[in-house]
This record gives sequence, C-alpha cells and structure tokens, in this order.
Amino acid sequence: MFGLIGHLTSLEHAQSVARELGYPEYADQDLDFWCSAPPLIVDNITVTSVTGQKIEGQYVESCFLPEMLATRRIKAATRKILNAMAHAQKHDIHITALGGFSSIIFENFNLEQFRQVRNTTLEFERFTTGNTHTAYIISKQVEEAAKQVGINLSEATVAVCGATGDIGSAVCRWLDAKTDVKELLLIARNQERLQDLQAELGRGKIMVLEQALPEADIIVWVASMPKGVEINPAILKKPCLIIDGGYPKNLATKVQHPDICVLNGGIVEHSLDIDWKIMQIVNMDVPARQLFACFAESMLLEFEKLRTNFSWGRNQITVEKMSYIGQISLKHGFRPLLV
Repeated sequence: MFGLIGHLTSLEHAQSVARELGYPEYADQDLDFWCSAPPLIVDNITVTSVTGQKIEGQYVESCFLPEMLATRRIKAATRKILNAMAHAQKHDIHITALGGFSSIIFENFNLEQFRQVRNTTLEFERFTTGNTHTAYIISKQVEEAAKQVGINLSEATVAVCGATGDIGSAVCRWLDAKTDVKELLLIARNQERLQDLQAELGRGKIMVLEQALPEADIIVWVASMPKGVEINPAILKKPCLIIDGGYPKNLATKVQHPDICVLNGGIVEHSLDIDWKIMQIVNMDVPARQLFACFAESMLLEFEKLRTNFSWGRNQITVEKMSYIGQISLKHGFRPLLV
C-alpha cells in the first residue's frame, strides 16, 4: 500500500474542506485548534496502471496549515509532519510521499533527528519526498511546453528561481545534461550554495531576480514567493513561458498577458481515472486524472515494489535517478501536464 501526506493551503481552505468531508467539528475552528488536531486518513485510493496492475493507497491529512509557519508556530508545524508520518507507519503503509510543505519542513528543521514519535520509531525508508519525480516532470514540461509556445531551447535563456533547492538544483542538472538550452540563470538567496551549484554545472549566471526576469525566455519558479514580491508582465519577454512549481500555485493569477504562458509545474496526468476525491478538494482541473508529481512518485514506487526512500536528503537528485523514475512514470501511464 502507498500513502500520501498532504495539507491544505490555508485556514479558510481547511475549514471549507472539513465541511465537505463531513468533519463539522473542524469546520469553524481557529488556527489554535488546527495546531492541536491529529492527523487523519481521509481518502482511500485505487490506481490502475496502463499495464493493468492495480494498487491501493490512503491519503493522510496532516492538519498542517501554512499559517503555522507565518505565525511562528514552528513546533506545531514540525509536530504535524512527524505525527502524520507516524500515523502512516502505524497503518502499515509501505511507501508514503511527503507532499507540499511536508518535505520542506522535514528538511529545513532537520526532523530526521526526531525518529521517536511517542511509541513509534519512524522507519525513514518508508517515506519519500517525491522530489525526483517532480524535478523530472518540471524538466520535461520545460522541454515540451517550450515547443508549444514557440520557444527554441537552443536559443533560450532559462531562469531557475530557487536554483539551490532540492528540485531547483535537479532541474538545472537535467537542463544542463539533457538539453541544449543556451543559457541558465541561477537565482536563490544563499550565495555560497549558488556558487557551489555554478561550479558543479560548470556554467550558469548567478543573478538577482529583478535582473534575471527581463532576460528569461523561460522562468522555472520552484521557490516560495517572498512577501510583497510582484512580477510585472511588462518587463518579461514575449513570448515567455513560466513553470509555476510552487505550492499553492498562484502565478497564473499574478501574471496575466496573452503572450505569457503560465503552466502548473510538477503536475502529471494519468491515462486512466483514479478512484479518489482528494484532488477535487485541491481544485485540480481534471481531478480524476491530474495530481502532484510527488504523490505520483509513491504510486510508482508501489507499482514497482521499490519500497524505499527514493528521494531523500538535500540536493541528492541525479540525472540518472530522474531518467529512471521518468521511465517508470511513462510505463505506468503518467505524463507531464502541458499547455
């Protein structure tokens, strides 16, 4: 059995979904209540591969909300993720993907040191961040969507915002090794990590966001949007392709212009309907077919009986692992969401 650990996008969203799922005791509660709410299994899932193979899974709602980080309820946020992991393990889920902020919180707050959660000793090989599949899907979205909007990669400048993150650095490696992209612009807060990535790639210009955006034909956004930062469509190239790999995805509402294409990054489409309700709750356009690539990674690992933490740690994703998960993805009927 595979598992998915997720969370909703805001307190308002959580209250709305609680009503929809039949948890009225959660529906009108404030943030303090959600800080103490336990994880819940709220969906049973059946996925059928194009090979005919069928697997079962469960969705674990962590009850984490982004407002917990914004209001400095760090202990509540970290406790949410650890409790959700323990909950998945206690229900004997073989391989579980940490979706949304779950993997970021795990990495940034070094939760690997907290293996003991009450009477459960976490077995980390049961969990994957899903970042390898996400990085592969975003990379393929760059390749395929560029053709659709008339951008030639061999003549294109690609800006990667969040280049030193787990997904961002992997996308940079792929674009460097697997495409003929003309120029890479590397954008992130940590200058030392940027210099390390530049040295590893042997290419790429380190730039600040304001300088990079007007030069980019393609923008890969895999960083959190800093408060107060706006992207002015007037300064962007036309045509321009933006791959929004953040969560929640909101660049399409912020950047609107007929010659600028904003694509939901890290989203896959399955060839067959998935029996679940959770993607409708997070407002996927085609909820029976579309899902986050990180979630799909746990499905792929279950299909292949690779019950291990395939994606784990910071900046450990190789082009070879991306190619491998990409082959499995195609084998079982997943494809990148395109324009």
